[in-house]
Amino acid sequence: MTLQASLSLLTEDQLPKVLALQERIIAVLEQPEFLQPLTDEEFEYILRGNGMMVGAFVDDRLVAFRAMLDPGEDDEHLGIDVGVLQNELSSVLYSEISGVDPDYRGHGLQTTLGKWLMEHVERDRYRYICTTVAPFNIPSLKDKFSLGLRIKGLNVKYGNKLRYILFMDLQKPFPKTTSQQKSVLMGNTEQQQKLLKEGWIGEFIEKKESHWYVLYVK
Repeated sequence: MTLQASLSLLTEDQLPKVLALQERIIAVLEQPEFLQPLTDEEFEYILRGNGMMVGAFVDDRLVAFRAMLDPGEDDEHLGIDVGVLQNELSSVLYSEISGVDPDYRGHGLQTTLGKWLMEHVERDRYRYICTTVAPFNIPSLKDKFSLGLRIKGLNVKYGNKLRYILFMDLQKPFPKTTSQQKSVLMGNTEQQQKLLKEGWIGEFIEKKESHWYVLYVK
C-alpha cells in the first residue's frame, strides 16, 4: 500500500513538532551512535534561512523530516575533507539529519525527502553537497548513493567518530563509466583511506557472504 504523504518546507513555528519527532526516533534507535542529533539551536539556525528543512505529513501529523544546512565557516568543514577549494567553501551545502517516525518506516520517506530537497537546492548559490555517514550504517549509505553522492573521504569527525564523507558536484556529475575498480571490506579502514588519498571514489556497497564491501572506482 502506497503511503499518501504531503511534503512541504518546515518553518520555525513547527520546531516543537520536529524536536518531539527526533526524541521519538532516538528512543527506539538500535545503534544510537549512527545518529548525530541536532540541538534546538541547530534546528533554529536551519529554519531561519541557513539551509532548508522539508517535512512529510500524514493527516497533519509530522511523520518525517530532512534537512540541508549551510555550514557557514565550519571549523570542521566537510568541503576541506573532499578537496573543495577555499574560495568555494561558501558553495557547499550539507545534507544533514533526517528522521522518520518508527510507525512510518519502510515507505522510502527518507529518500523521497532527499530527492525533494535536491530538486529545490538554489543552484545559483550552491554547487556542492557534502554529508557524513558512519561505516556500517547501511540504510543511510544506500540513501546517499541513491541521491547521487559518492564516498570521497573516511576521516575522524565530531571528536572521535569515524565517518565516510560523501560528496556530489551539482554542476559536474560523477562519470557513468570507470576504468578501474576494487572491492574493499568496509571494516578495512586503512586500505580505504589509502585508496581515497590516491583519488579512488566509493561508488557502491554490496554484501558478500555476510560481509559488507565498498566498491571503489577510478
